[in-house]
Amino acid sequence: MLCIQTQELCKQRTPNNNKLKHKNMNFLKKTILPVLLATIWISISEFARNELLVKSFWTKHYQDLGINFPSAPVNGAIWGIWSLLFAIAILIIAKKFTLIQTTFLSWLMAFVMMWVVIGNLGVLPYGMLFIAVPLSLLEAFLASLIIKKLS
Repeated sequence: MLCIQTQELCKQRTPNNNKLKHKNMNFLKKTILPVLLATIWISISEFARNELLVKSFWTKHYQDLGINFPSAPVNGAIWGIWSLLFAIAILIIAKKFTLIQTTFLSWLMAFVMMWVVIGNLGVLPYGMLFIAVPLSLLEAFLASLIIKKLS
């Protein structure tokens, strides 16, 4: 009798375990993976733009201000965290808006607001915006596309 009851309990628990596994896999595929891939894209884009294309703007501007441009490894780690937070914000925005709306809202939130603040602080080299604006729009668009397609 105990054996039969145990088998019945196992049969009852198995569908719930399968549902839980399915939910976990779905969360992994629809949330974690898109955020991770978007974070990787954002990090690569940020590195390429800021280290390869516009670093001279930053270093000259900071030198003119009499301060050193912060480029220690810890600064790179902070940008990695920023990239993750940006990807998470895009995921949240993408749930309610179209791809184009998500792109522009996330771009406004991440880049335009940052430029306003650092411009107000006097540490924004305005000349680099000719390069940074189109590339940051591309970055926001492709990150939004990754998240929209995979989530």
